[in-house]
Amino acid sequence: MSEPVQGVRIGIVSISDRASTGVYEDKGLPALQAWLSSALLNPIEFQPRLIPDERPLIAATLRELVDEARCDLVLTTGGTGPALRDVTPEATLDVADREMPGFGEQMRQISLHFVPTAILSRQVAVIRGRALIINLPGQPKAIAETLAGHPAASGIFAAVPYCIDLIGGPYLETREEVCMAFRPKSAQRPNQS
Repeated sequence: MSEPVQGVRIGIVSISDRASTGVYEDKGLPALQAWLSSALLNPIEFQPRLIPDERPLIAATLRELVDEARCDLVLTTGGTGPALRDVTPEATLDVADREMPGFGEQMRQISLHFVPTAILSRQVAVIRGRALIINLPGQPKAIAETLAGHPAASGIFAAVPYCIDLIGGPYLETREEVCMAFRPKSAQRPNQS
């Protein structure tokens, strides 16, 4: 008899001075929620946050999502470029127990297939406790591209479920038509859905 699919708690954080003050509508949170809902079979409890580009506030929000809200995965969008107000990577590193540099490297590799300015992005990924925190690009199209991938470059989300396994989180199952999770055969479980 198969086990029921485990639920997952995911923090989604849109970091934007102008969207957080209502100058324009935030598109980051809806884009993250829509992509994750289409990709995961697990029941998802979202913990959304819309905040300005303030390093102490970003770090405090990430700590709160992991330490208090007990998120298994936290995805941020925005604030990863070279502009002076772009401090998301620094705030993310402020809360890190360990860095996961492969995620940022792969996101830049994917984005280079679309825009030459991808080399200006500074996304990082870290582990804090038993949670994975990943900085994503700011545009909804770029969010989907980096998560799902490109024919010439695998999307980063394929590695997320196994990473979550390794740090003690829930077993994430994906819809293969959106994103096929990769796990070594020894780490695969029978389909739980």
